[in-house]
Amino acid sequence: MKSSRLLIVEDEPTLLETLKYNLERQGYDVVTASDGVQALSTAREEKPELVILDVMLPGLDGFEVCRILRQEMSLPILMLTAKDEEVEKIVGLEVGADDYLTKPFSMRELLARVRAHLRRVRLLREELGSSGQGIHESPNGGVAFTFDDLVIDESRREIRRDGGVLALKPKEFELLLFLARNRGIALGRSLILERVWGWDFDGGSRTVDVHIRWLREKIEVDPASPSRILTIRGIGYRFDG
Repeated sequence: MKSSRLLIVEDEPTLLETLKYNLERQGYDVVTASDGVQALSTAREEKPELVILDVMLPGLDGFEVCRILRQEMSLPILMLTAKDEEVEKIVGLEVGADDYLTKPFSMRELLARVRAHLRRVRLLREELGSSGQGIHESPNGGVAFTFDDLVIDESRREIRRDGGVLALKPKEFELLLFLARNRGIALGRSLILERVWGWDFDGGSRTVDVHIRWLREKIEVDPASPSRILTIRGIGYRFDG
């Protein structure tokens, strides 16, 4: 069975080697980077399945690296922070991180979180594959989600239906991508607002409803009777593909 490739981005040599040693002992294929610029080039070349990313880095900081990676790739990003401050965690989640650990942390907890995120990705791929849909590599090496005639190309920031490219506004694309990443999960309007528009957005939940209506007009066969984006009464919406 092929080992999962992980990228560790950490500028503290001792911690970097400790993480690399312990993860390799668990059978992972580990590549490393010690600054933000190197992290981006290594990720693009090595195509890891998960990134462990320190916040404080020389050059580009971890937040900026996370933001760029999230635009180009679909993979779990686990951020490491030396500060146990809510604002820093919120910023990390806002720019696209999936999880965070505050230093100092136990190696057991790190390994458990790595396993959990990789398992979630594997289950998602198996679920999509069993339904005739899937996650595949786009022409430029990024990731695309396929749901029958609908393709959500994350790295190209492009939506295609029946081979044609749909004209979507930036927030429409981000909303559809967020829904697709959480396929089959009922998502509340407040959570959608936080993850797509940002925790400091001062608009109401009506914003979500309006954008959902616009998306349905573009991706549904019958927008009045949607089969892809379903309304979950009292909660919000669920993307079924």
